[in-house]
Amino acid sequence: MPHLFDPFVLKGLSLKNRIMMSPMCQYSVWQEDGIPNDWHVVHYVSRAVGGTGLIMMEMTDVVPDGRISVHDLGIWDDRHIPAFRRIVDQVHAQGARIGVQIAHAGRKSESPSLQPEAPSAIAFSPRYRTPRALSIDDIRRLVEAFYQGARRAVEAGMDVVELHGAHGYLIHQFMSPLSNRRVDQYGDYARFPVEVIESVRAALPATMPLLMRVSAVEHTADGYSFEDLARMAERFRDAGVDMFDVSSGGNAPVTPESYPGYQVGYAAELRRRLEVPVASVGRLESPQLAELVVRQEQADLVAIGRGILRDPYWANSAAEVLGQRVQVPQEYWRAFPSTFARPES
Repeated sequence: MPHLFDPFVLKGLSLKNRIMMSPMCQYSVWQEDGIPNDWHVVHYVSRAVGGTGLIMMEMTDVVPDGRISVHDLGIWDDRHIPAFRRIVDQVHAQGARIGVQIAHAGRKSESPSLQPEAPSAIAFSPRYRTPRALSIDDIRRLVEAFYQGARRAVEAGMDVVELHGAHGYLIHQFMSPLSNRRVDQYGDYARFPVEVIESVRAALPATMPLLMRVSAVEHTADGYSFEDLARMAERFRDAGVDMFDVSSGGNAPVTPESYPGYQVGYAAELRRRLEVPVASVGRLESPQLAELVVRQEQADLVAIGRGILRDPYWANSAAEVLGQRVQVPQEYWRAFPSTFARPES
């Protein structure tokens, strides 16, 4: 029976525990160049100091117009690589592993200077602009952009790459009848995601896992169902996805009811059907609940979002609650009882 503080291994990735920092946009690139800055260093490295096993960096865009805002991270230019490498090296120094979520906002691009593009010319809501419908050549350009983004992630030293196929961003937009009304080959809701997966997989070493965040349901009758998502996810697995990060919603202006563990059932069912590891996310910041999700094998990793924003040391706080070893740098040993002081060698 696994536990929250047991190691986890997937291909060449080895984590010291089952805790993942969920990717959360910081909107803190003030030079509008997509390059991580000191804020991002402190933000991510502090969570590694705090005991998190896997740090997943926020939505990072593969083309400039693929950003939600001009203050988002980017990975569309080799000039971005050294700044990401700086963060990666410091996270590794704290015994954590790190990945980056690569993405394109599609019709949810918001800054006036950015040009939204999407499968079809359908606005997300009245407050959003109508996007330009992508041509076949545009789609080929973006598949290549995802490849190049993944290549740069590898060169920066990332341990994993995650594709953002959820929350109403471009890959998700291709997957849904809410946003994809195409009558060409990309009217097949899974085709564009599969092409992106195959392209990104080709950029990664064989030992590096590829994760994909998906929205299990769209919380509206006009969207896809969980059954639809499961069928698409099977194709994604076969194309090269090693693990699914299971969330929900985001492709319609609908706010679902949320409560602790409200998305765990989706992750558990996808895990059972596809026989692949999954991460679950969504108000799992109670250490006891996170432990239960792992112990009952409903998910292999627990992704903590707002809880880890409130407490950079959430993992170590959870370890104390659950009677597990707190792992902190030598500089902090004096703050902990001797039974918790030293990290695993």
